[in-house]
Amino acid sequence: MSDLVTGDAVVLGLRPARLPSRGLAILLDTAVYVTGYVIISIGLTMATASLDRAAQAAVGVAGFLLFLVGMPIAVETLSHGRSLGKLACGLRVVRDDGGPIRFRHALVRGALGFVELLLTFGSVACIASLASERGRRLGDLFAGTLVVRERVPGARVMPVPPPPPWLAGRFTGLDLSAVPDGLWLAIRQYLTRMDQLDPQVGAAMAGRLADDLVARTGAPPPAGVPAAAFLMAVVHERQSRDAARAFRPVAAAGPGPAPFSAPFSAPGSGFAPAPMPTPMPVAAPGPVVAPPVARVAPEAPVEAPRAGGFAPPA
Repeated sequence: MSDLVTGDAVVLGLRPARLPSRGLAILLDTAVYVTGYVIISIGLTMATASLDRAAQAAVGVAGFLLFLVGMPIAVETLSHGRSLGKLACGLRVVRDDGGPIRFRHALVRGALGFVELLLTFGSVACIASLASERGRRLGDLFAGTLVVRERVPGARVMPVPPPPPWLAGRFTGLDLSAVPDGLWLAIRQYLTRMDQLDPQVGAAMAGRLADDLVARTGAPPPAGVPAAAFLMAVVHERQSRDAARAFRPVAAAGPGPAPFSAPFSAPGSGFAPAPMPTPMPVAAPGPVVAPPVARVAPEAPVEAPRAGGFAPPA
């Protein structure tokens, strides 16, 4: 694992490619390029048969440099570091900060690769890759690049064991907002591998993790609860909260007309609510029919005003 640090101070965990996979990718690329060069050289020879020997030699040298040097540079630039051999082996060329390479990186790698791969038959590249901690050849060192593995076998994620039934729902009011992600990861790794540890070592690790968790939550340690069971219950509570937060239904709120409601009548105000108007029926063509008269609700008796310090107007 290579800890690359980006410009935003983010640590990237990348797996550098080693000599066997890189050598296989280079052999595949070289076989493709050499096959293409042979086909192109035969066509150039037939096309320049009428020229003199100096012109034929110049065309041959130009074709050799353009195809065996320029073609790898163009392929790595356009594919962002994934040639045919690297794509088959699951490799990719990236910058030191983990970003995709550009033309200048591919140019330096291709120019030095012509010397350390073709002229020396790969011996210089093998020595440099074996001496480098991250398996880089001279072209990678001067270009500031790194060949990494894209297809990494997925590790099997072990589930966290469930807490004892008598601890279910006991820590629902525990404040877990101050617990950092690193402590959660350490607790999860311990719980998934606790059966593989020595009992004494596992008990000591559980005690330390439980003390750190109690210090972060600010709650006193529960009496009579083993440290491992306490960690299981707290992790189960956090998972339950995350699941409830993720699957909580969200009501769709949007602008729209306000629903119609009947006029409000305050209790004891002495006013009855106005009746809803009756829709007028659509009459068929014929004689004009007078619309029905809407019935008006009788007015409720008005309550007499209470005696106060002011007399009503005459």
